[in-house]
Amino acid sequence: MKVLLVDDSRTIRNIQKKTFAQLGHSDTMEAGDGVEALQKLGETRPDLVLIDWNMPNMDGITLVRKIRETDKTLPLIMCTTEAEKSRVIEAIQAGVNNYLVKPFTPDTLKERVETTMAKVGAATS
Repeated sequence: MKVLLVDDSRTIRNIQKKTFAQLGHSDTMEAGDGVEALQKLGETRPDLVLIDWNMPNMDGITLVRKIRETDKTLPLIMCTTEAEKSRVIEAIQAGVNNYLVKPFTPDTLKERVETTMAKVGAATS
């Protein structure tokens, strides 16, 4: 499974990358903001995208909306510190498939990924 990690924190991306590697998914790409993520998505389509909400240049919610303009099926998980119910609802309305609040455990990430991929009918292996 190819995963795109979109977060302005290199540390968070490294944690996510290590967690995915532990789950057997070492094919990861990284982007530091929404602009860079759109560029990467123009080059290749991953199987899953983890998106942070608060980033410079283009925030995560704008990125989700831009992706959904052209791709309705790409699995998207918002992975953010934004835990308010209104934010979760806004993200779901924008088109995310799942929502993960930081900090998270590897088990929680694994569960969200498996749930998301099952919902969209994609294999996680």
